[in-house]
Amino acid sequence: MSKEHIIPACSGMKIDVKQGQTITVIDIEGGQVIDFFAEVTSNPNEFLSTGVTIDCNESLKLKIGDIIYTNLYRPMLKILSDDVGEHDLLHPCCRPEMYDFFYHNGEKHPNCFDNINHVLEERHTIITPVNLFMHTKINTNGTISVEKPVSKAGDKIIIKALLDITLGVAACSVSESKCNSGKCSPVKLVID
Repeated sequence: MSKEHIIPACSGMKIDVKQGQTITVIDIEGGQVIDFFAEVTSNPNEFLSTGVTIDCNESLKLKIGDIIYTNLYRPMLKILSDDVGEHDLLHPCCRPEMYDFFYHNGEKHPNCFDNINHVLEERHTIITPVNLFMHTKINTNGTISVEKPVSKAGDKIIIKALLDITLGVAACSVSESKCNSGKCSPVKLVID
């Protein structure tokens, strides 16, 4: 039985997912980034690691068939389908200090770091999620730039859980740059 979740703009949600279930993440309006993080349900000290994922896949990009790994090098999730093919593995969650650094407006700014920690009732000191639909351009000279997402309204990615996990996901709060096309919007997750 499918269970549908709408995450309002600039907010987060906790969702429990069993091994073998699929997670369909849908960009409702287009151009919206989703900070996608997860912990192993039985052990919150084992969690999604983009660094390990880059290491194991030997790639800065995700494609259909790729595995997302935990910090303990265990397979956690598998990409089954992807309408967009552009996701970021490099950037940590936006947080008040980031808003202060770039935009001088961090105080009381909604942010994915606090949203995810709050819903998970955790206090991770840093969270580097898979930033679904985020378009980070990686240049040959090593520089990077955040570009407008290429996802359109209704675009989705389908991911299979390889372990029992607890998702901490957020509809990204950055409206000050191209990250979310200059505005923030809600997203949908469907668990099957």
